[in-house]
Amino acid sequence: MTSKYTALKDHETPIKVLFTGYLCAVGIGYFFALIQILFTHGMADGKFGLSVDDIVYSYYGNRSGTVLEQKLNGSMKENAPEQERFKIMEWVRDGADPDDYKDKGIEKIVQTRCVMCHNKEASGVPDFTEFEGLKLYTTQDTGATFSSLTRISHIHLFGISFIFMFVGLIFNFAETPTMQYKCIAIGMPYVFLVADIMSWWLTKIHPVFAWLVIFAGMGMGISFMFMWVTSIIEMWLFEPVFVKGFGSQYIKWRDSSEPSVADRVWGIVKKVAGQVVPAAMFVKEQWLIQAWPVIKNLFKKLKK
Repeated sequence: MTSKYTALKDHETPIKVLFTGYLCAVGIGYFFALIQILFTHGMADGKFGLSVDDIVYSYYGNRSGTVLEQKLNGSMKENAPEQERFKIMEWVRDGADPDDYKDKGIEKIVQTRCVMCHNKEASGVPDFTEFEGLKLYTTQDTGATFSSLTRISHIHLFGISFIFMFVGLIFNFAETPTMQYKCIAIGMPYVFLVADIMSWWLTKIHPVFAWLVIFAGMGMGISFMFMWVTSIIEMWLFEPVFVKGFGSQYIKWRDSSEPSVADRVWGIVKKVAGQVVPAAMFVKEQWLIQAWPVIKNLFKKLKK
C-alpha cells in the first residue's frame, strides 16, 4: 500500500522556501525570455510587438529583400542612424561590391556600429570583423538556417524540459487539482514544447505554420502559469484562498459526484491512447503494401 504524498501546505518551511525560491527564479527567467523574444523576433518586421509577420520573417524569411536589409529595418534598427543604415542598404542593392566596401565608407560604419557585438569573441552572432562574414548576409533573406534551427532546437528541448520537470515535480505535491488535472497540466508543457520546436521547422518550409508557433508558445505559457500560481498559493495562501476565500467554491465543485471537464478530457485521452497501436500497425501495413513497392520501382527506374 502506497503512502499519501505530503501536500505543499504541509511541507516544512525550509522546503517551502526552497520550492518558492526555485519557482520565483524560473518565473523571472521566463519573464525575461518573453522580453528577449520581443526585442529579437518581435522586431523582425521593424515594428515593436510580436506578430505573425515577425514569426514568418524570423523562420521563413522576408524573401523580397536581403538578410542585412531586413535586420537593419528590424531588430538592428536602433543601432545606427537612418543615414548610415540607408548607405549600407544602398551598397547591398548595388551588388555588395568588395571594392565599394571601403571606398564608400561601409567598412567604417560596420566597424563603428556593428563589430562591438559582431566579433570573433561573441557567441551566437555572426562575425563582421572581416568582409567575408558580412557578405554572407547580403543575399536573399530566407530566414533561419537549418544549422541554426538544429542548434537552438536541441538547446531548447534540453533546457526547457528540465525547467518543466522541476516545476511539474513541485506542482505534483499540490492537493487542490484532481489527479486528471495534474496529469494534463504536467504533460501539456511537453506537448506544446515539441509542437513549438516542430513549428519552427514547418514555418521554415511554409509561412502558414507561423500560427502554430504562436499557439504552441501560448500553450506553454498557460501551462507554466497554472502550475506556478497553484503551487505558490497552496504553499503560502491555502487557508485564505481555499478555505475562507473564493477557492472554497472550487473545492466543493471538485468534490462533487458529477463528472468534471477533466474527467471527460481524461476519458478521451485514454480512448485515443488505446487507438495509437492499432493505428500505427495500420500505417505500417499500408506503407509495406502501397507505398514501399512504388518507391522501389522508382529507384529501379532511376538506376536505369
